[in-house]
Amino acid sequence: MKIFRFGIVLSLISVLCLSGIQAQEIATVTGVVSDSRDNAAIEFVSVIDASRNVVANSEVNGLYEITIPAGKSILLQFRRTGYNPEDRTVGPLQKGERLSLDVQMTAVKTEMEVIVTDTRLEDAGMIRETTEAIKLMPSTTGNLESLLPYIALGTSSGTGGELTSQYNVRGGNYDENLVYVNDFLIYRPLLIRTGNQEGLSLPNPDLTRDLSFSSGGFEARYGDKLSSVMDVRYKLPDSLRGSLSLSLLGASGHLEGSVPVGKDGFRKWRYLVGVRYKTSAYLLGSLDVKGEYIPSFTDYQVYTTLDLSRSWQLGLMANINRSKYDFVPVSAETATGLITFALRLTTEFEGAESDLFVNGMTGVALSYVPDRKKNPLFLKFLVSGYKSTEQENLDIIGQYRLSQIETSLNDPDAGEEVALLGSGTQQVYSRNLLQAGILTTEVKGGIELQKSPLESNFIQAGLKFTYQDISDKIHEWERLDSAGFSLPYESEGLELLYVLNSRRDLLSSVYSGFLQNTYTKQYRSGRELRFTAGVRTTYTDVNNEFLVSPRFQFTYSPISRKAFRFALGWYAQPPFYRELRMPDGVVNTDALAQKSFQVLAGYSVDFGPQGTHGPKFKLIIEAYYKSLWDLISYEVDNVRIRYAGENNATGYLAGIDFRINGELVPGADSWVNLSFLTARESLDGVQHLDREVGQEEGVPVDYVPRPTDQFMNLNVFFQDYLPDNENFRVHLNLSIGTGLPFGIKDNNIVYRNPYRYKPYHRVDVGFSFRLWSRAWEQKRPKSVFRPTRDSWMSLEIYNLLQVRNEASRTWVKTVFQQQYAIPNYLSSRRINLKFRFEF
Repeated sequence: MKIFRFGIVLSLISVLCLSGIQAQEIATVTGVVSDSRDNAAIEFVSVIDASRNVVANSEVNGLYEITIPAGKSILLQFRRTGYNPEDRTVGPLQKGERLSLDVQMTAVKTEMEVIVTDTRLEDAGMIRETTEAIKLMPSTTGNLESLLPYIALGTSSGTGGELTSQYNVRGGNYDENLVYVNDFLIYRPLLIRTGNQEGLSLPNPDLTRDLSFSSGGFEARYGDKLSSVMDVRYKLPDSLRGSLSLSLLGASGHLEGSVPVGKDGFRKWRYLVGVRYKTSAYLLGSLDVKGEYIPSFTDYQVYTTLDLSRSWQLGLMANINRSKYDFVPVSAETATGLITFALRLTTEFEGAESDLFVNGMTGVALSYVPDRKKNPLFLKFLVSGYKSTEQENLDIIGQYRLSQIETSLNDPDAGEEVALLGSGTQQVYSRNLLQAGILTTEVKGGIELQKSPLESNFIQAGLKFTYQDISDKIHEWERLDSAGFSLPYESEGLELLYVLNSRRDLLSSVYSGFLQNTYTKQYRSGRELRFTAGVRTTYTDVNNEFLVSPRFQFTYSPISRKAFRFALGWYAQPPFYRELRMPDGVVNTDALAQKSFQVLAGYSVDFGPQGTHGPKFKLIIEAYYKSLWDLISYEVDNVRIRYAGENNATGYLAGIDFRINGELVPGADSWVNLSFLTARESLDGVQHLDREVGQEEGVPVDYVPRPTDQFMNLNVFFQDYLPDNENFRVHLNLSIGTGLPFGIKDNNIVYRNPYRYKPYHRVDVGFSFRLWSRAWEQKRPKSVFRPTRDSWMSLEIYNLLQVRNEASRTWVKTVFQQQYAIPNYLSSRRINLKFRFEF
């Protein structure tokens, strides 16, 4: 059956690929965009083919290249914050013809160069992507992070699968990832147990201009985590626009604009407003546990900037996020096993679950960015506050029956119960409340020292203070009754299987700073060398630990289309509250930061014929090794991470990642990500054993798999359209991953993580049809969609092959202390209808 399903996947991809690589009637326009004042090249100019909504960007030397349909007159729009718009009509051109078109743009007095100065070196070892090409991508979460497995190296969704936007990077867990939005560090709720409870993350795709992502070996200017950094930048709009999306899984909308301020004419007030609503009830209805799912997730965001002068800009970011999850289970039936032996777990439920997660964030930023030619210094001051209240209320009783069922297809009783292996009652109760308040102040800046037009140093430094106030109240217990006996059995009374009553308050302060320099040398032959050296220091008062983290990155480009990258550094992750909390609720303030030494080598090359943004394809290869010590071991159940609360392990990670992306057809980017990984750990003072096939006793081993050890992971995002009709598009997501390890609950020490979940494989496909484009105004003057700029309708099929992927395992005990691991499956096939309108 697995071979049959995999064959369907390959066949589907082959059919779509064949339709996409048919000959296209295209021509090419190329040239240089420069400033009319001094003929200086302008970077980040958007060159837009409005008829197809295709965008190309100018490079640092002002060079741009874009493909257009042959045989047609095309309007090209040149847009750049800080410059007046320019439009050029070109064509009709012959098939394969190349037209040279240089454009000069006139600067306006209303903008500042915040974007250029603050992000000019983001591509140093980072992958940067815009969100325009993937707005129509099928997504069950609606979160920006769901895109990462397809575009970022070494990234996977872990056991949460399609129900979560959490992600693992190169053997690290989700807590090891940094997320920034407009330089503000983003936090998330701590008590989430399953993907069912997970709502909307803070980064809003409708407001995003681009994202930069590093899978490891990142610079000292980024914070103290072990795995990755995602740096999201919101738009700085220059005109009134908006969007509206509607689907069976929710809705979203945004409004953006720019308003002149004052009589001087050079200042502007810009604003972005985003509203999102998500309900996953339709998706959760396909799970094995039947009942009444009432999830409701909302997110409100505002990002606004005000030009105080030509050099000073004030920014404000505010967010309120509310996640409400109510669930009344009724029954569940799950079957698992092989041809010769199969089990069925049937459960009848009483009770309900009601969870509420409310969090808000407000940040203010003051930026000083003068004219770089007059003053190469920039400064940025940031103050932000984060507040969250998380409540878990759970009281569910399950009457379960575990049976062996008949597996012979020739038997008339096939699928019927042949033996009762266990029955009983399980009651889970919790009343948990966690409140968190985090205040952060930061100042950072940089100065560019230009030795010559081809050689420069860019020095950056920063100081940061973070104050954390955590209040945690835990009251939870679990009762298990099997065959009329309470487990664990106690002849003189009733003993609960698990009890935890705890109330903890934690106040802590973190002081950090960094200093780094980036040296860039360009040669007239086209070669380029870039070397970044930096150091980061951190002091945490909760454990009185002072950390020093030196980091180095080196990039060499022998020609414009190739680059070699090397990075090494010492990285540390000071413990947050969840890492400090031990299983018994005690907060261990003596726990130290987890530490790693990382080394990375990479190669990238652009190749193939010219596409919309330059060479048609890009290949990236990176190999890495991480040595880990002072680890705080943990176990993963669905998306919940449960830490040991003490530094009790060492380990290592090693792997290699491949990514190829490009345009199989003009204007439609596709990505293929393939990763291989080994993640190992060893608990201090424990001789781990591995039970080999055919042996009753375990064999001593030095290292055992970490919970994130996933040998192979393949993610593909493919786009195509009809050869003669770009208004009908196909978007396909393919994910294949080997099984993650897990162990026996409450007995996962000596034989640690000896089992594996089944391999994860899933295909989502979307068919999108353009309902309206502004270029059709002459053809369809009476269209009901005329008020919009662009309108799409999408039909999405989630889990096309209806594969039953596993999220976790439920361990069922009998009175004889036997345990059976019954899988909890993720969502089944669902069809979603989505509309997107852009104004």
